[in-house]
Amino acid sequence: MMKENKVYFVGAGPGDPDLITVKGLKLLQQADVILYTDSLIHPSLLDRVKKGAKTIKTAGLTLEQQIEMIVEEVQKGSLVVRLHTGDPSIFSTTSEQMRRLQREGIDYEIIPGVSSVFAAAAQIKAELTIPELTQTLIITRIEGRTPVPEKEKLRELARHHSTLALFLSSSFIEKVVEELRFAGWAEDTPIVVVYRATWEDQKMIQSTLAKVVEELKKENIHSHAMILAGNVFQNHLDIDKNRSKLYDGRFSHGYRKGE
Repeated sequence: MMKENKVYFVGAGPGDPDLITVKGLKLLQQADVILYTDSLIHPSLLDRVKKGAKTIKTAGLTLEQQIEMIVEEVQKGSLVVRLHTGDPSIFSTTSEQMRRLQREGIDYEIIPGVSSVFAAAAQIKAELTIPELTQTLIITRIEGRTPVPEKEKLRELARHHSTLALFLSSSFIEKVVEELRFAGWAEDTPIVVVYRATWEDQKMIQSTLAKVVEELKKENIHSHAMILAGNVFQNHLDIDKNRSKLYDGRFSHGYRKGE
């Protein structure tokens, strides 16, 4: 049995209820109280909680209301799980919750989850870093109602021409394309959009910078989508040029002598 004197922030994964971690599922099954992001968490996950557990939807609550509930339940001795979509470390509002819990003297632990970045990559069967093509993944979002730091504008980050994973940006797809063009991206650069990765109604659009705006409008996708962009998504990569040295017979390392 897990300790009950703290809050557990649990990553529920991207959608498919089987993608929660073993540790996360055990906590969910033991919890007395679960606060969950009802607009994003697969409802069947809540079928796995123990009988009598209190489940609280958070979409309609303010941060202060959530913290008040958590503190009250922890002080009563309840095992509290705060269930977040994906992984709690990326675009999840956990930091502001944790700072307030610290102020209240409440301990907490984070249980990682599968991010929609990696779920989307898995659905399109892609590797996000490829030797001698790009070894960098930039995880960010386009500026919308919430501003981003000046040095982190998409056009500045895109100048690296590394792989991009864009959260919360599908409703601003025209702006995304404009920023990538400003950064010098070619019109035929592959862009993949995965709507609700691993959910039953998942959609995948494999497009290019030139066509993605039109195709997203056609599919009426404007939220709950991951945008992946970069040359790693090309259909015809050179399998001999872009290979890892780790398994290259000519390359020596600590476990094998090269030819």
